[in-house]
Amino acid sequence: MSRVHDALRRAEQGGQLGLSSPPAASPVGTLAPDPVSLQGLLDQIEEMRWDPSEEGHLIDAEKPNQAPTEEFRSLRTRLNHLQGIQPLHTLVVTSASPAEGKTFTAANLAVVQSHLHQNLTLLCDFDFRRPTLHNLFKMERSPGLTDYLLGKASLSEVIRRVAGTNLFVAPAGSAVLNPLELLNLKEVRVLMERLPTLFNWVILDTPPLLFAADANLLATMCDGTLLVVRLSQTTIDSVTRAIQGMSHNNVIGVVANGASRSELYSKYSYYQSYYYGEKEESEMEPEAVAAAADTSASGEQPPAQS
Repeated sequence: MSRVHDALRRAEQGGQLGLSSPPAASPVGTLAPDPVSLQGLLDQIEEMRWDPSEEGHLIDAEKPNQAPTEEFRSLRTRLNHLQGIQPLHTLVVTSASPAEGKTFTAANLAVVQSHLHQNLTLLCDFDFRRPTLHNLFKMERSPGLTDYLLGKASLSEVIRRVAGTNLFVAPAGSAVLNPLELLNLKEVRVLMERLPTLFNWVILDTPPLLFAADANLLATMCDGTLLVVRLSQTTIDSVTRAIQGMSHNNVIGVVANGASRSELYSKYSYYQSYYYGEKEESEMEPEAVAAAADTSASGEQPPAQS
């Protein structure tokens, strides 16, 4: 058994992991602070300015007339509808294979959720193997979630708030040798249970299902899983194997990523010219790809990808 698990077992045997007791020191660092009491956490969180990387293609609230924004709003509406009929606050965003758009989807979904009044949204980088969210938001990777789980940082030090918004971001943190071992700590499950007491949405960016067991494990701790597929790239076989390999199949929807700009913008050209005028429409620059969701649990049909 690893040193992390050895330390955890010794602390449990010594009665030092109780909810009211402080964690004990160990050879691998202090165990994660108990997240049961989150009172006052929001007031302690440091703010950062909105200055995303251009390569991230993040939605800009000041450019609401862009077609990709409408697609993510559609996804937001479907998820919020599901939240009204079933417990749904913690959401794993993953894909079968790399380069299918899971981080792009997770980040932009969190952004559009945060646009709603008092809709506090936390975006977490649980891809400890190849984290990228800190690059998208131009923030430091550490302290982050791995530092919190190893007891090297408090939760308030790990989370940052985008100034003037409802969006909070928790980067991955320092590199670790065995991410899956860290995710097996009971503190992760407790954290997923407690964070919804503060945030209406907790969105997790995770590694691909077929390349690591991390997303599979995290899905057992969360209310739902959103699977991202890339048009003309993701195969039916890879999606089938990914879902069949899940220990707890709570996939609530599929996001189709990678629609061409011409296909996407043709759906909105009439309405954009009506609401924003021909001049604004001609000035728009397509940012990236689109996302459309089939939230199967709601019984709705996905929007057509023409």
